[in-house]
Amino acid sequence: MPQNKPIYAIEAKRIDGSSASLSEYAGKVMLIVNVASKCGLTPQYDGLEKLYADHKDDGLAVLGFPANNFAGQEPGTNEEIAEFCRATFGVDFPMFAKVSVSGADKAPLYDLLTKIAPKRTLTESPRPSAAAKAADPDVRWNFEKFLVSRNGEIVARFDPDVTPDNPLLVKAVERELARTA
Repeated sequence: MPQNKPIYAIEAKRIDGSSASLSEYAGKVMLIVNVASKCGLTPQYDGLEKLYADHKDDGLAVLGFPANNFAGQEPGTNEEIAEFCRATFGVDFPMFAKVSVSGADKAPLYDLLTKIAPKRTLTESPRPSAAAKAADPDVRWNFEKFLVSRNGEIVARFDPDVTPDNPLLVKAVERELARTA
């Protein structure tokens, strides 16, 4: 398993404050998502949890990174976020401490993701504002998704409007799960 990919060098804090490294997910397909509790897209937690539950035994790891970069839609502490996710959506997939996904204080993970995958996949009929930003490397909003292969390659990036049950995303995840590292 090649662990020399830049993504595996990323260190992060879990939502409980313990240290983690993305190298722990080497050999798994990762779906990395910036999440928020007070967003119109927050119900995507249900779909992310279902996708995770359906495919975790196949090697999928959904990784949630709370971020408060957009309209203050993730104002809580890590403890409050963890409780909200468990109580409201039954989230069982790995959650990490709140990070910044844009701006001068952008977390190293999101700096890497946006540099390697600057263009996002849109839904079939995106809002004009989304289409205008398709090639903008900055994270557009909450619930943007990055798909990472079993060998650490960032293989796809999905607009926030691409829901976890959208065939574009589901097929991409299943395609990566079917590949060997």
